[in-house]
Amino acid sequence: MASKELPRRDPEELLRQIQAQEAHEHRGRLKIFLGYAPRVGKSLRMFDEGRRRRKRGQDVVVGLIQAKGSDDVAELIREFEVVPCLSVPYGEALDVDAVLKRAPQVCLVDELAKDNPPSCRNAYRWQDVEEIRDHGINVVGAINLQHIREQQDAVERITGRRSASSVPQSFIESADEVVIVDVPAEDLTQSAGPGNLNPAQLSELRELALLLAAQVVEQQLQRYMESHGILQSWGTQERILVCITPRSSARDMLASGARAATRFHGQLLAIYVKQRDLTREAEEMIERNLDTARKLGAEVHVIEGADPIDAIIKFAREQRITQVFIGHTQQAAWKVWARSPVDRLINEAEGMDVRIFPQTTAQAA
Repeated sequence: MASKELPRRDPEELLRQIQAQEAHEHRGRLKIFLGYAPRVGKSLRMFDEGRRRRKRGQDVVVGLIQAKGSDDVAELIREFEVVPCLSVPYGEALDVDAVLKRAPQVCLVDELAKDNPPSCRNAYRWQDVEEIRDHGINVVGAINLQHIREQQDAVERITGRRSASSVPQSFIESADEVVIVDVPAEDLTQSAGPGNLNPAQLSELRELALLLAAQVVEQQLQRYMESHGILQSWGTQERILVCITPRSSARDMLASGARAATRFHGQLLAIYVKQRDLTREAEEMIERNLDTARKLGAEVHVIEGADPIDAIIKFAREQRITQVFIGHTQQAAWKVWARSPVDRLINEAEGMDVRIFPQTTAQAA
């Protein structure tokens, strides 16, 4: 069997990847302790990490900490050098300049989702952390799931509450390590008062936090593969791509894909490669299928490509697709495709599972 030639890497893309990797290597590392609910002890875990690093000989300081209401945290602070916070009108903030002047190896920063007072140069505390990292200082921080912007709708659905302050999920995904502070739900409910979360709610929040941590691992894996020229679509979560055609059976593929995405806590995507000279009936079917995809929660993409198979494969690799759903008939659905398009797709979709759905009628012109 003839060996398959790997796609040639674009020089400009390769240069961008090298520059991005160099910038990443010169930045300070970020480790986040993520609590799936209040009172799980994320700040204590952060201090334990700082204590462990200091015992290894690293220079560790406290940049900003919320010690009110926690005698354990107040006691732990005494073990560390504390960089005084910045006193400004309407509150306190992390003194970024003082931290940069002190230049420690590690800075501990609690409550990453806090908004800064209006007089600060950065609007949010997480932006202070980014500035510190840009100067090569490592940061160990703590945050609760309820403060991650893209997770707030799900958290509100579970708890009926919504936090006023937040950080973008992209900030969490930029971390080099995210550690779930995993406390049994029974331990939390025993110390909770009336109106607090029940075990079922805590279990749902914990699952959300674990999925988020998996996404961070996937981002790290993708950065590593890109920096080492590894062309692979594998990810830590299922990413299902449904290929839309002017056929009614696309609804069956979408329904099956939606069920699989829900079962495996994955993502559903739908793609349509534009075709020319379609009948009016075929165009209407495409619109109905795309509308069905949107109603099922799919991320819909309409793209162009002289060769639909090449366009789908390129898109699937870029999106780290793990499963491709495609229909097949004896007659080619897309006449611009080469002979045996499904065979081509299967042959070129390395690292992806291809699932073929039977289709009975051709509606393209």
